[in-house]
Amino acid sequence: MFPGPPLPWGDFLTTTSKEGYDRRPVDITPLEQRKLTFDTHALVWDLETHGFDEAQTETIASAFTTLSNVSLDTIYKEMVTQAQQEITVQQLMAHLDSIRKDMVILEKSEFANLRAENEKMKIELDQVKQQLIHKTSQIRADNKLDINLERSRVTDMFTDQEKQLMEATTEFTRKNTQTKSVISETSNKIDTEIASLKTLMESNKLEMIHYLAASVFTCLVIALRFYRFWKYY
Repeated sequence: MFPGPPLPWGDFLTTTSKEGYDRRPVDITPLEQRKLTFDTHALVWDLETHGFDEAQTETIASAFTTLSNVSLDTIYKEMVTQAQQEITVQQLMAHLDSIRKDMVILEKSEFANLRAENEKMKIELDQVKQQLIHKTSQIRADNKLDINLERSRVTDMFTDQEKQLMEATTEFTRKNTQTKSVISETSNKIDTEIASLKTLMESNKLEMIHYLAASVFTCLVIALRFYRFWKYY
């Protein structure tokens, strides 16, 4: 069941419906005419065979019977008859027909509103388009002027940089020539000093050899004298 009025659709009116569906009473089998789902006599006999007396077995059987009836009563209350189901289906179909009519009215009204809204949006879009075209033309003209000014500035800057580069190149060439001359002169001086140093080292080497030879000879003479002295004394 779906109780309650239909929901509103936007700002449009819809047809009203009942607050709920009619309820029909359900024919439920009386408590005294229901059949139990188990044999009470067999339960009593089984309990007596297990040592229960007659009063205890009757009490237990009565409790099981009460529980069974309560369960069946709950199940029957939740069940619905075929007649009531058919009535509910008919009520639902009537409610769906009402909703369908509301949808048709809504579609017609919505379509008219959409058409008017589309026309309004079309006019606004045309206005925005014209504004964009005008703004784009203005921006293009401003950008063209800025580009020309920037191009002229960059050209002048490149001319100045090229002039400075030529001056720097000339100065570098002059300093490079001077540097090469100084390096060549310094290299010649170094070669002369190296040659003089080699000559001096050769002279010192010969003197060192003579000194070492004299030292070795002197040591040999002293050692020989000590040997003779030790031998004779």
